Amino acid sequence: MKYHIALLKGDGIGPEIIDEAVKCLDVVAKKFGHEFEYDTQIIGGEAIDAVGVPLPQETVDVCLASDAVLMGAVGGPRWDTIDPSIRPEVGLLGIRKALGTFVNIRPAKLYAPLADACPLKPERLGSGLDLIVCRELTGDVYFGRKWRDDDGTGHDDMNYTIPEIERIAHRAYALARKRRNHVTCVDKANVLETSRVWRETVERIACEYPDVTTDYQYVDNASMQLVLNPSQFDVILTGNLFGDILSDEASCITGSIGMLPSASLGDGPLGLYEPIHGSAPDIAGKNIANPIATILSAAMMLRYSFNLDAEAQTIEDAIDAVLEAGLRTGDIAKQNEQSISCTEMGNAIANAIAS
Repeated sequence: MKYHIALLKGDGIGPEIIDEAVKCLDVVAKKFGHEFEYDTQIIGGEAIDAVGVPLPQETVDVCLASDAVLMGAVGGPRWDTIDPSIRPEVGLLGIRKALGTFVNIRPAKLYAPLADACPLKPERLGSGLDLIVCRELTGDVYFGRKWRDDDGTGHDDMNYTIPEIERIAHRAYALARKRRNHVTCVDKANVLETSRVWRETVERIACEYPDVTTDYQYVDNASMQLVLNPSQFDVILTGNLFGDILSDEASCITGSIGMLPSASLGDGPLGLYEPIHGSAPDIAGKNIANPIATILSAAMMLRYSFNLDAEAQTIEDAIDAVLEAGLRTGDIAKQNEQSISCTEMGNAIANAIAS
């Protein structure tokens, strides 16, 4: 089977980690008899430098014509002082919108060999950490109207429509049915009208899934519960702003933000897959970045866009095996423990896939 994949390597460590994911995908293709065809396009800071905008139309066109999009990271201090309307991050928001994605799926799993890298005491972990943050992508303050008054007062309009909430709620409950049948709705309904609409809508949708348990937490409590008792969570259903923050918090519990993948999906199979971490310009070019989040994002691509569950599981099992063997990049290594390079980690995972 042949699949067309658009590669958006982006800025900083983006090219390094994408190269390692492609290396692993090529081994999967050989092992399972598939063909992955790649088309590399520019986005973010590299696009600004090349053509003056963070998301060229050619990039959009290639992505829309592809079966899936695999992305590295965008941004960096080089572009911090430019016009906010053309910052690298605008390219990321733009490609998500162009692809029609509305839900960002962010799994957070603590691998047993990395238990020592978790900042929480063992008694806090309970049965472990294995959750998914189901984050809405098209609404909230990120896309609301933004303006300043004459006196300099800043405003960001937070809003959600009922259809926006309904479609992500259905997606979250469908995910929960494939996991442990538990959804936690996170909002701030005691203060925000937007959150009251969110909660009322989720309560109505929850009635359609009587086999799934639903509980509700305010975002401040949820952020506290993530560090006090993370094993209580299965699928966290929340908005754009809260989901952005909570998923980063969850990543710290796994030992490193370099371990967490994500998938941005819409109604069809076409999706955007990327690690949740940034471009890390301070370590770019040093070959020390952790490629695991990007390789796991590639596994999510196989599962969600191509329906290749066995192939995705093979990548995930290979990562398990490599971690069990004690191989670590610097971000997940213990103090005074020898670490390996980004390339060496990619090679190790690719070899584990092949075997």
